Amino acid sequence: MEIKNTALVGFGAIGCVYAKNLIKSIGDNFVVIAGGSRAGRIRSKGVAVNGEEVKPRVVEPESTDYKADLVIFTVKNYHLAQALKDVENAVNENTIFLTLLNGVTARDEIKAAYPNNTVLYGIGMGIDAVRNNEGIKCKCEGTIQFGEADNTVMSPEVKAVKELFDKAGIENEVCPDMIRTIWNKFMINVSTNQLSAITGAGYGSFLTVPELNDAMHQVMTEVITLANKKGIALKEEDAYAYEKKLSTFDPAGKTSMLQDVLAKRHTEVDYFAGAVIKFGKEAGVPTPWNDRMYLLIKTIEGLY
Repeated sequence: MEIKNTALVGFGAIGCVYAKNLIKSIGDNFVVIAGGSRAGRIRSKGVAVNGEEVKPRVVEPESTDYKADLVIFTVKNYHLAQALKDVENAVNENTIFLTLLNGVTARDEIKAAYPNNTVLYGIGMGIDAVRNNEGIKCKCEGTIQFGEADNTVMSPEVKAVKELFDKAGIENEVCPDMIRTIWNKFMINVSTNQLSAITGAGYGSFLTVPELNDAMHQVMTEVITLANKKGIALKEEDAYAYEKKLSTFDPAGKTSMLQDVLAKRHTEVDYFAGAVIKFGKEAGVPTPWNDRMYLLIKTIEGLY
């Protein structure tokens, strides 16, 4: 199995970084699926990633001329339903889907829409892409972790995606247990993303402000407790491993949710604290930190 045509849905800060590498590797076989005025802006202006122009081929949702071997989603969770409609004409029975969305619900939503296709779990770990007036600034491109739920034996589809990423120079890792892996990232997002959105803190502050560091670990512990109740083997060591990783990020870098708040955009709080609260009620696990963060972030949005 070989992946030739790859489509991306979600030309935001993180999607642009992956687009840069895939364009260099497979040229016009890589496309961004986008419609309306957004399609025109991407075609005419593209974006600069660390000063390097990235101007991908654009395929509009109405087009029937392009079929994707792989579709990568990097949209926000609340845009996923529309994105699933936008890719319909680019999909055939062999198309593989890969979600790099935050949270732990996107893969199941994609599978529900395309039950007969392979839908892989995936996350972008350690990428610190931030959009500013000059384009995208990214100190650390991080690693795409992906695969089936269990990758003890790699499927042909996973091998094909790995070969694509290797060829494009995209750091990647096929994790043996992707359920545990996505919950580890969920723990990180629920803590640093939400706390940064509330406090305005950049990555460096989580290491230099003791109270913020303590809050981060308390939120992580809440998610670890919930994951363990659901049979997912997260540990305190995972929280401390992330704290070490934080030291490699741009200290002034901002989480995606903080960027959303500063730009007065809708956040993914429903897929972070909202999901934790829902899972907590189902499992009988108290979630006081997420209860309060949900209210605070919804208040911030309400004050835009």
